[in-house]
Amino acid sequence: MKVGFVGLGIMGTPMARNLLKAGHQLVVYDVVPETVAGMVASGAARGESARDVAARSEVTITMVPDGPEVEAVILGPAGALEGAARGSTLVDMSSISPLVAQKVGAACEARGVHFLDAPVSGGEPKAIDGTLAIMVGGPAAAFERVKPILLKMGASAVLVGDIGSGNVAKLANQIVVALNIAAMSEALVLATKAGVDAEKVYQAIRGGLAGSTVLDAKAPMVLARNFKPGFRIELHIKDLANALSAAHAVGAPIPLTSQIMEIMQALKVEGREKEDHSSVVHFYEKLANVEVKKRS
Repeated sequence: MKVGFVGLGIMGTPMARNLLKAGHQLVVYDVVPETVAGMVASGAARGESARDVAARSEVTITMVPDGPEVEAVILGPAGALEGAARGSTLVDMSSISPLVAQKVGAACEARGVHFLDAPVSGGEPKAIDGTLAIMVGGPAAAFERVKPILLKMGASAVLVGDIGSGNVAKLANQIVVALNIAAMSEALVLATKAGVDAEKVYQAIRGGLAGSTVLDAKAPMVLARNFKPGFRIELHIKDLANALSAAHAVGAPIPLTSQIMEIMQALKVEGREKEDHSSVVHFYEKLANVEVKKRS
């Protein structure tokens, strides 16, 4: 199947590479020419714009930072919707507000183009190995058509409901991830302050009820003092802002999300917004005046 891919960032590039490995004819576009050149060197065709990519594809995937960028690359001048043929499918895999997804979906429907919102979870490591969790909102028929493509990028693809539902699921995911990181940070700082080896505490609890994918992904990073981003704090702030907005709109109080949002905002003020979200531990370390790390 001819697939288009718009947005070749930290997540988009490995996702697109997995589609190439799966044998799809791929047309790509990004505002950064170097990322496009890298994909072309790997066998993709160069698109001149989002419109050009969609015009040459049966399914067009977009993977950009937030709602304004999604609206620009799909609905804007030279956007994907201008090039998409009736009956083709646009799949936005960005993490955005459900309301923006619904707006874009309505515009696509008016043009006879199928639309799915399909944000992902798993960060760069799972994007690279093709094991992302994909949460999808939209028509069942369109989902079934593109599901084989999605499963070349993810270990799972679940249709949650109508358009916008995929991003509601992603916001729920981001709340759980953020609060898991905060809990892990509190726990490892407690262990360190009490004079106990934090790495051994991690090993002791990971097999019990406290164990989680988040713990196994982020505790080793903290212990190694490795805050190279798999998922940047500034992007998690964006997702939590969308979560708070959506929650307020439907009347669902989420007080713990408000607290972790303020912790991440404090880290942004310190200049840590480009670091991995495991950098939340710095907030707790500063309060306790300790550093969580492997013992030599």
